[in-house]
Amino acid sequence: MSEGDSAGESIHGKTSVVAAFFTRVGQVYQSWLDKSTPFYAMRWAGTLLLTLVYMIRVYLLQGWYIVTYALGIYHLNLFIAFLSPKVDPSLLEEDEGPSLPTKQNEEFRPFIRRLPEFKFWHSATKGIVIAML
Repeated sequence: MSEGDSAGESIHGKTSVVAAFFTRVGQVYQSWLDKSTPFYAMRWAGTLLLTLVYMIRVYLLQGWYIVTYALGIYHLNLFIAFLSPKVDPSLLEEDEGPSLPTKQNEEFRPFIRRLPEFKFWHSATKGIVIAML
């Protein structure tokens, strides 16, 4: 690779102003996400408020129906992934027939979601913001 091939570098090997700006914006955004992690009720309240604003906008403008339909399907997909286990226990069974649990082979496995709550919230909120654009 020649000099200046990496992302964010100009021909002279210095970081460009635009790349530095977007790097800084990304760091501030990630900082706000990290700070909001423990406040799940406030995060969801903000998302519900954003949803309400979006729905009022759709109602008043009498449009955006296809975008709203796609947003609903996206949210349904996220919700199903949130409720689904990460590992399907039925796929882990080796034999064909149903079996009773035994003490020697069965161990307690906690429910691990395919999509964690924070990622569910973040994706749902991003979807609403993008639909508003």
